Amino acid sequence: MAVVEPSLVLERRLLREHSHLIALDEVGRGALAGPVAVGATVVDAAAARRRVPQGLRDSKLVPEKRRPEVADRAGAWAPASAVGWASSAEIDEVGIMRALGLAASRAIIAACGDAWEASTALVILDGNHDYVSAVHPGRLTVRSIIKADRDCASVAAASVLAKVARDALMVDLAPEFPHYQWERNKGYASIEHREAIRLRGLTRHHRSSWAIADAPTLF
Repeated sequence: MAVVEPSLVLERRLLREHSHLIALDEVGRGALAGPVAVGATVVDAAAARRRVPQGLRDSKLVPEKRRPEVADRAGAWAPASAVGWASSAEIDEVGIMRALGLAASRAIIAACGDAWEASTALVILDGNHDYVSAVHPGRLTVRSIIKADRDCASVAAASVLAKVARDALMVDLAPEFPHYQWERNKGYASIEHREAIRLRGLTRHHRSSWAIADAPTLF
C-alpha cells in the first residue's frame, strides 16, 4: 500500500476564509499508563505557502528513531505549536473523552499565547468527534476531519510533536518503574506490561478506572 504524503491543499483552501488554523491531534488515548497528549500547530497563509517539512507523516508512519528530527522540522515550520496534557488521574476522574478535551484546550491556549486568537481560527481536529469545544473556556469553530493526520500537513505536524513529547515522558518515567518496560511500550498494552501489572499491580501513573488486566495486547 502506498504511503499518502500529507499536503497543504486543504489548509490553503480553508485559509481563504480564515486568517489562521489550529490543527490538533492526540496520542496516548489507548494507553494503560501515562497521560494523554494533544499536539497543536498554528498555521497561517505564510506557513501554508512554504514546503511541507521533509519526512513529515502521521506519527504512526514515521520510524521512531526519525521522529525527533521530523518533530524539530515541524516545530520550526509552524508559526506556533504546543503540546497539551491530561494526566492519568484526570482520565480516571472525568473519562477519556473529556480528558482529551482538557488536553486539547491546554494545547490551544499554550500554542496561541498572546500572539494568536483562538476564537477567530478554524480548528482542524483529527477524527470524527469534536471533544474540545465543550471543554474550552472560549468560543471555538471546530471541523473534525477523518484521516486528517494522514492528509493534512498541519495535523501531521501536531501528531508528530505530541508523539515525540509523550514518548519522551514515558521513557523518563520508566526507570522508577522498570518492570513495566515503559521505555519500550510507552504505556500501551504489551504482553510484558500486562504481565507486570498482574504480578505487581498498578502504579500512580496507571489509569486505574480501566479494566487494565483484561486489556487487549496492542503489540
